[in-house]
Amino acid sequence: MTARLLPGGPVAEAVLDDVASRVAAFTEAAGRKPGLGTILVGDDSASAGYIRMKMAKAESLGFTSPHRHLPQDATQHDVLAAIEAFNADDAVDAVLLQHPTPPQIDFDAALLALDPDKDVDGLHPVNMGRLALGMPGPVPCTPAGIEALLAHYEIPVSGKNVVVLGRGTTLGRPLSLLLSQKRPTANAAVTVVHTGVPDWPEYTRRADVVIAAVGVPYILQPEHLSPGVTVVGGGVRYEGKKLLPDVDESCAEVAGAITPRVGGVGPTTIALLFRNAIELAEARAA
Repeated sequence: MTARLLPGGPVAEAVLDDVASRVAAFTEAAGRKPGLGTILVGDDSASAGYIRMKMAKAESLGFTSPHRHLPQDATQHDVLAAIEAFNADDAVDAVLLQHPTPPQIDFDAALLALDPDKDVDGLHPVNMGRLALGMPGPVPCTPAGIEALLAHYEIPVSGKNVVVLGRGTTLGRPLSLLLSQKRPTANAAVTVVHTGVPDWPEYTRRADVVIAAVGVPYILQPEHLSPGVTVVGGGVRYEGKKLLPDVDESCAEVAGAITPRVGGVGPTTIALLFRNAIELAEARAA
């Protein structure tokens, strides 16, 4: 069996087309562009590249993109001051604090200082609580992108057995909450397993959909799957610039549908960040 590929590019394109039309409508109604503020601390080249790409995409979609670049030796006070400036700026509707930060910065404490109604990543504890309770608010971008990807390719999820391999706070945990909610593109029976569960392959072999989100290279192998299963690779690790995915490429020989090694969940994550941004702007305007 050769699996059907589920690239993220077409999904992201559809999401961003919707975002662009909503940005235009917001700008006309509000008399200003929505604003996505970004904060980068330090000189990590990968992080700087991500920020440049996000700023360019923001501007192409019609957002303003104010930016604060703090030096490598910035203090916690410096970071909190930058966050507070964006919190207080009515022209900024959404804020991104780029992770990772230098070791002297307490990222979690900085995140707590961010106005949860401007939290474009959806990772503030208030927004994680909103997600758990099914309340409106920004949803972590990678989980939301995975739901959008499955919906775009009409992969049945409602009532199905979905296994999430990984329990991290940015992916596995919020994804399990998201896909169990009562909604046509969710409503699944979700099981969360992780490397602390010795017999986790027993769960993945019974699944209709397996989402790898653990950050252990090639942890998911063909023998861990049943024929025809849908496989989504969400977890990755980097060795230098080399991307090491959770899902071994040979899983495509067993799966019915699978995300590609490159260009799967990544594009949808970025697209959902901008959907969060316009939704935050719309909510503030309302």
